[in-house]
Amino acid sequence: EAHGFEAVIVGGAVRDYLLNRPFHDVDVATSALPEQVKEVFSNTVDVGIQHGTILVLDGGEPIEVTTYRAESEYVDYRRPEQVFFVRDLAEDLKRRDFTMNAIAMRGNGELVDLFGGQRDLQANVIRAVGDASERFQEDALRILRAIRFRAQLGFVIEDITFKAINQHANLIEHISVERIVQEFDKMFVS
Repeated sequence: EAHGFEAVIVGGAVRDYLLNRPFHDVDVATSALPEQVKEVFSNTVDVGIQHGTILVLDGGEPIEVTTYRAESEYVDYRRPEQVFFVRDLAEDLKRRDFTMNAIAMRGNGELVDLFGGQRDLQANVIRAVGDASERFQEDALRILRAIRFRAQLGFVIEDITFKAINQHANLIEHISVERIVQEFDKMFVS
């Protein structure tokens, strides 16, 4: 932010903070392009630069910093064909999986919640951002993530989201075994 860019904490860290749960990894989203992130921080690793993600090693724990992005069509039920860097936080948040994971927190503690994530957290509800069918067709791993969050948090899956999970469950066959195993490991721990 001191270099003129917007930076927010996003995803699971914000969700878990709001639920008073411990959180382990903090993801930052920014208006800075990957090259600009690398100029601002002296110690970085290109962990996913083609998708806008730089691992920043300056200071304590490594932090993933990802440029705000929009995505083109998904071709393999897991990854978009193209990623477009954008300067608008709202564009970035609308591509996320569930409302509870589409809340951003600014450095001053202000929350940016465009999709009712706080309301869903208070109601213990898992709801897809936007069109649930579309979210699961884009990335079928989100189906398993919804089930994992159900197990971890004890939340209910909202009706439209649940119907979309049932409708698109067969898409899981397109997900790598490694990713499926990771989700199942997290479910069993829950």
